Amino acid sequence: MRKRVVSNILAYWNHPKKRRELITAVSGALIVLALAAGWLFGLQGVRTALMLAAAVVAGADIAVRAWNSLRNRHVSIELLVTIASIGAIAIGEVWEAAAVTFLFALGGYLEARTLSRTREVLQGLLELAPTTALVLRDGEQVEVSPREVQKGETVIIKPGAKIPVDGQVIDGRSAVDESAITGEPMPEEKSVGDAVYAGTVNQAGLLKVRAEGVGADTTLARIIRRVEEAQEEKAPTQRFIERFARWYTPAIIVLSIVAGLISRDIELALTLLVIGCPGALVISTPISVVAGIGRAARGGILIKGGEYLENAGKISALAVDKTGTLTEGRPRVTDVVVLEPAAQPALVAAGGAAVLDAPLAGQDVLRWAAAAEMGSEHPLADAITRAAEGLDIPQADTFDTITGRGVRAEALGREIGVGTPELMADLGVPVSVEAEAALARLRGEGKTAVLVSLDGEAIGVLGIADTLREAVPEMMRRLEQAGLRRIVMLTGDDHQTAQAIAAEAGVSEVRAGLLPDDKLDAIRALQREGHVVAMVGDGINDAPALAAADIGIAMGAAGTDIAIETADIALMADDLLKLPEAIRVSKATLRNIRQNVVIALLTVGALLAGVLLGEVHMAGGMLVHEASVMIVILNGMRLLRE
Repeated sequence: MRKRVVSNILAYWNHPKKRRELITAVSGALIVLALAAGWLFGLQGVRTALMLAAAVVAGADIAVRAWNSLRNRHVSIELLVTIASIGAIAIGEVWEAAAVTFLFALGGYLEARTLSRTREVLQGLLELAPTTALVLRDGEQVEVSPREVQKGETVIIKPGAKIPVDGQVIDGRSAVDESAITGEPMPEEKSVGDAVYAGTVNQAGLLKVRAEGVGADTTLARIIRRVEEAQEEKAPTQRFIERFARWYTPAIIVLSIVAGLISRDIELALTLLVIGCPGALVISTPISVVAGIGRAARGGILIKGGEYLENAGKISALAVDKTGTLTEGRPRVTDVVVLEPAAQPALVAAGGAAVLDAPLAGQDVLRWAAAAEMGSEHPLADAITRAAEGLDIPQADTFDTITGRGVRAEALGREIGVGTPELMADLGVPVSVEAEAALARLRGEGKTAVLVSLDGEAIGVLGIADTLREAVPEMMRRLEQAGLRRIVMLTGDDHQTAQAIAAEAGVSEVRAGLLPDDKLDAIRALQREGHVVAMVGDGINDAPALAAADIGIAMGAAGTDIAIETADIALMADDLLKLPEAIRVSKATLRNIRQNVVIALLTVGALLAGVLLGEVHMAGGMLVHEASVMIVILNGMRLLRE
């Protein structure tokens, strides 16, 4: 038991993020206790001891990092903080030593926390890959690892199975769920000659596929590789403090030494070190970033780090996915076209009563279509049954799926068909000119159109589409107000459907029929044009583009885990209006950071000049120094009220 406790403690301590968290918490607690001991109980000795302990707790880790930097021939700001805190202790200013080390530790912890990125995203991608493949060898079906499949071999894909290779269908017909690759919710009908991709899911029929991309050569493997590469390219931007420290830290140390040697006044040298320590500068960026991230989170916007918060204010081009982002991501019935049969059939209500020669209505078409689709798990069936909610739907006695064409069923003695014109031909149902015109019109609008028949007569046409989110027009207006002019829609859907959605959304630039690599290339092209590019997406197929963009923005509830983990900003509750809000918060944060940096630099500059001119001494300098720290904190916290 004891060994386990010790082991857990060591594991916790050896974790950099957790160690910083513990150090910051303990140091802060000791400072609070010290202040309480001095102010409330007048125990000045206890106060000094606790302040010293706080300085040692926070300063030890800082000193270690300073030493490691020196070993690598780099003079860091950690070295300045270490020397300043030791100097403050030497001249009896223990409070300053504790404050400097704690603030620096807090800033480092906050920065590390907000900028930390996990690589768990890759695990999510890997889970998409099937673990086995059924290969036809010597006339027998052999189960092997997908890595063992050879190019040119025939792979058997059973209904419900994940496809283990990229390849071409050589036998069979089925619907394949390609949402993992294309992001589109509608299954794609596959027959001989069509391409299929690893990680997609076969639905109804049996397929034989000739393997063309195997192992590391599949589309899914390339997605994983591209995510890795893009994340490697996204190294954290250098912080202003780090750049500043390249010359500031050595300069202050040299200045203090020279001043001490010339004046032979050790207190002057230490005062320069203490006052020269940029306490306000240390927290200028972290306090603004944390406040900005907090403000965004309160508004339903999750921002994963300071660099992404800063970059969001510099966006000049926005690439946005269609399905699940601009659209709802769930097909629904948008049109019900009632056809006039050559001979009006009697409609039978669910209760069994015949209604002879009753005029057809849209709800009648939906009722019979839903009766046939109740037994199907196809997304189109789901859209139809949802549209018929509240109607008295007859119970189907028989149900058959005709792969790639639709369904047929019998209910209350009536034969029902729902599907393509090919299904109607199979059922002996004539398709009138009126029906053909309705099909063409709906398809021209980028919708999926299906025919509904009853007892050999076509009674209606249903238009089904993934509809535009209500918030999109308002989002576009607000983005324009924010100064964003270049907006590009990227989608794996066909050009006709994409153009229809883009026109409705008010997006003029459209790139359709894209696979994940194509979306990534589109992002790269915009970056080569000099744009700071944001990508908004929700699906696994968007992961490489989200990772490669300067800012990756994922839709929250509708987005897959992979997209959210890969993205830099997640919009919660699927609220697109949070996108312009994120940009507004980002710009406010950038202004706040600049203000804090200016305050910190002017304060340090004025204090150093005052010390050298003999106008500022330790007590007064500390007062001004701490005042500047408070001003920076209060200015940063102001973001929470905006």
